[in-house]
Amino acid sequence: MANYWLMKSEPDVYPYSQLVEDGSTHWDGVRNYQARNIMRDDMKAGDLVLYYHSNTKPPHVAAVARICREGYPDHTSWDRNSKYFDEKSSKEKPRWIMVDIEPVCELPSIISLASIRENDRCEGMLLIRKGQRLSVQPVEEVHFDAILDMVGMSRNDL
Repeated sequence: MANYWLMKSEPDVYPYSQLVEDGSTHWDGVRNYQARNIMRDDMKAGDLVLYYHSNTKPPHVAAVARICREGYPDHTSWDRNSKYFDEKSSKEKPRWIMVDIEPVCELPSIISLASIRENDRCEGMLLIRKGQRLSVQPVEEVHFDAILDMVGMSRNDL
């Protein structure tokens, strides 16, 4: 049985359209232990992802993606030329993890953060909890379905 996730990316850094163009990508640069643990321990190939554009007006869910490779060491952490370099991480003792994702579908329209907050079916969703800032977070099945329903879709459409 698939799990559901939300992954945040800034549209000027890596928009969903770039994922479509690339076909798949590694999700690198996560430097939060809770998010790392999710990618390392919980994300499985085939899981579905709400692709969320943050730091834009309005912030919104733009698309659905899929985990296509389970957690493995984030090689950018030991690359001295990477903005994600971490001197405490090494090939022998990797500190950070990444997963690969692939596009599934762009939503027919964006689903703004405000509209998610206003939807009673999304009550309790981590994304709208105060203080919740994780760039990678679990999404309950009921909330995933509510998000799709907001644009007239269901998981059968994916």
